[in-house]
Amino acid sequence: MTVRSEREKDLAVYFCTFTCWQWLPLFHEADAYTTVYEWMRAASGQGYRFLGYVIMPNHAHFLIHVPEGGRINSMLAAGKRFMAYGIVGGLKAAHKSELLERLAAGVRLSDRARGQKHRVFATSTDIKECHDGRMIDQKLRYIHANPVSKKWRLADDALDYPHSSFAFYTLGLARQATLTAYQELGYLQK
Repeated sequence: MTVRSEREKDLAVYFCTFTCWQWLPLFHEADAYTTVYEWMRAASGQGYRFLGYVIMPNHAHFLIHVPEGGRINSMLAAGKRFMAYGIVGGLKAAHKSELLERLAAGVRLSDRARGQKHRVFATSTDIKECHDGRMIDQKLRYIHANPVSKKWRLADDALDYPHSSFAFYTLGLARQATLTAYQELGYLQK
């Protein structure tokens, strides 16, 4: 599912993925992890609950519970804008001019006409509703395995990867993110 497909179900849980443009490691290159946590805190202040997450060098996965009256599409679009500004600012501060030029070259003419200067994320966001605790648990296992997978090898133990909710579910440590255990919302693993 893409962000262009409206999802407006109140009190639903969604598995969402942001992918950096051309799979570039922008979160890492811009050291933008703090920007993601700032967005998560702001969204939590609006009633959205983060049940799990992982921030990889070039993409991020989230499990998000939508409050009554909340709109996942609008919330994610605002999040991408917020993070894009943070990533571009981080790249500028790190003097990553070649990478900034590459992102500028990726802007479509129609987007440039609306004032966009850099293509930071893929134009669509994957959104999938999680219907029960079993599906939520499956998605949590998937995202928590990302940093230790053969493809990434960002840590030898998932507990050692700092940008994940794994430590929250195993040790009760939320680290920099504001998290809610999915069981607190009445979802039970089946």
